[in-house]
Amino acid sequence: MAIAPTPTLFDALLLSAGGPLDFDKTVIYQMILFLGLMLILKPLVFDPALKIFAIREERTEGAKADARRLQEKAGQLLREYEAELARVQQVAAEERQKLRNETARLEAQILDEARAVSARMIEEGRRRIADEVNKIRFDLGRQSERMAQDIASKVLGREVN
Repeated sequence: MAIAPTPTLFDALLLSAGGPLDFDKTVIYQMILFLGLMLILKPLVFDPALKIFAIREERTEGAKADARRLQEKAGQLLREYEAELARVQQVAAEERQKLRNETARLEAQILDEARAVSARMIEEGRRRIADEVNKIRFDLGRQSERMAQDIASKVLGREVN
């Protein structure tokens, strides 16, 4: 028992076309026509179209390169801006601190001067009070002497020195 070979896809195509392929003059005419059109259309259509595609591709790549370059430049400018902004903020913070320190120093100086002035005023007031107390004591001492002499004169009935 012999097994019949299974028909392949190629065999199926040959059978469906009506039999084996036959080449006649039309195939040769078609090949000549195809080659002639290729020779005529290549310089007239295909080469200019390919040239346009190449130019478009070149411009696209150039535009992409320009865009990359501009994006890198923008990134660099942003980094420079942020660095400058940080530097300015640092300088501003230092200036604020200097102003705070100067204000604190001036405040301390003004308070010290005010304390010194008030201490002088208090000392001067105490000195005046002490002077007046001494003057009043001196006056009281003289008056008490006179009064004592007057009392002694009246009691003794004569003048006492």
